[in-house]
Amino acid sequence: MNFKLSSLSAPLRAAVLPLVAALALAGCASVPSGLPETPSAAQFKEQGATPPAGWTRAVPSEGAARGPWWQAFNDPVLDELIAKADVNNNNIQGAAARLAEARAIARSVNADRLPQVGLSAGANRGAGLDKATASTSPATMTNAGATFSYELDLFGRLSRASDAARLDAAGREALLQSTRLAVQAEVAQTYLTLRALDAERVLVREQVEAYRDTLRLSQRRQQAGDIAELDVARVQTEVSSTESDALAIDRQRAQVEHALAVLVGDSASSFGVRPADWTTALPAIPPGVPATVLTRRPDVSAAQNAVFAAQSRVGVAQAAWFPDISLTGAAGYASPEIGDLFKWSARSWGVGALLSLPIFDGGRREAGLQSANAQLDGALAGYRNQVLVAFQEVEDQLSSIRILQEQSGVQATAVASAARATSLSDTRYRNGYISQLDLLDARRSELRNRRQALQVKSAQYQAAVGLIRAIGGGWEVPGAVASSGDGAPRGPRS
Repeated sequence: MNFKLSSLSAPLRAAVLPLVAALALAGCASVPSGLPETPSAAQFKEQGATPPAGWTRAVPSEGAARGPWWQAFNDPVLDELIAKADVNNNNIQGAAARLAEARAIARSVNADRLPQVGLSAGANRGAGLDKATASTSPATMTNAGATFSYELDLFGRLSRASDAARLDAAGREALLQSTRLAVQAEVAQTYLTLRALDAERVLVREQVEAYRDTLRLSQRRQQAGDIAELDVARVQTEVSSTESDALAIDRQRAQVEHALAVLVGDSASSFGVRPADWTTALPAIPPGVPATVLTRRPDVSAAQNAVFAAQSRVGVAQAAWFPDISLTGAAGYASPEIGDLFKWSARSWGVGALLSLPIFDGGRREAGLQSANAQLDGALAGYRNQVLVAFQEVEDQLSSIRILQEQSGVQATAVASAARATSLSDTRYRNGYISQLDLLDARRSELRNRRQALQVKSAQYQAAVGLIRAIGGGWEVPGAVASSGDGAPRGPRS
């Protein structure tokens, strides 16, 4: 059948023309698709790379193997704590529940693309139901049968909505991985803080014993009349002050231990980590970690999926300009007598097709398309910001590791010099060559430098864990960047 607009009347033609134009524009519109861009650096600046010259396309690789990165620290207690947190941590369990919800929503949305089949039965009583006899007496009409409906997805509305829901679920899965990585890193950093406090506690307690030896010596010298009571009071002040520092460390350790209990999903009242020597290994960071490792960061992957889902929703909004076509069918039995309901003569059936297209909706579809485009712009901005933050975090940790390594060497020299000065001062004080104030000053300097050395060491461990978290877990990266199963970048349909 040929149809010409010129054959229509002027009023009808005026009503149809905008509809045809809208359909034409919708048909010409293309759904934005493809991978978002990331900075094009092949390597990080702190490892000798030149600054990025621009942005390039990034292939998602959240499926790349990470492995148990915490085993590089060679600490069985840390291994046990992270394994416990993976199972019991409430943040991980909450993220897993949100992932299950997103997957259920994706299945629900995808169900709209499949045929819908159901059974129905009913009974109605009223007057005038039996049209064949034209009776006005009250009668009962019973029916039973099956129904069938299917919406033809000619313009991709349902498939794009399904893609968007699937990508939302993939984003939730990446957020679950991100939560798990964050919890693992936090457990490691909290545990390492605990071990640093154990080491500092031992150091301060040793210094307390050294001050007590000096106090006993000073008391004997006072009894012999060699020094005044003021000198004894000064040493007693140092003893008490250092003991106060030790108690402050005990309080801080208790609080860190309680925080660790929450991370592993245990009660602070029943959880405990025994004080032990700090024997945790410090992993060596290989040179030349490629910047492509950032594409496997779970939060970056989640931001990519958000962009892809937004692209699909733009397609859904564009498809709203096209008609919806549904096929329906029903077959069963209908009878005014329930005893005759399933007789062959009571059979009934029907098929139908429904086409619907709003002509005037007050700008609802246009507003929906603008909203979808705005969400896409926001998702792109959020993704790029997430990538920039990822680069910042990696560069921060790399610079911290480099500077802390230099600081550790300088601080080791300061500790050695302070320890030598204390030893010489103690000998000279015992022989009466220097005053007590000189000895106390030497001891204070040694304690201060030793504690600073411990703080630098602790910061090195914290930066190592921070770097592992910043690059998405471990730096053993395969030669090729992982992608989807067929090697094609994952994204919405165009």
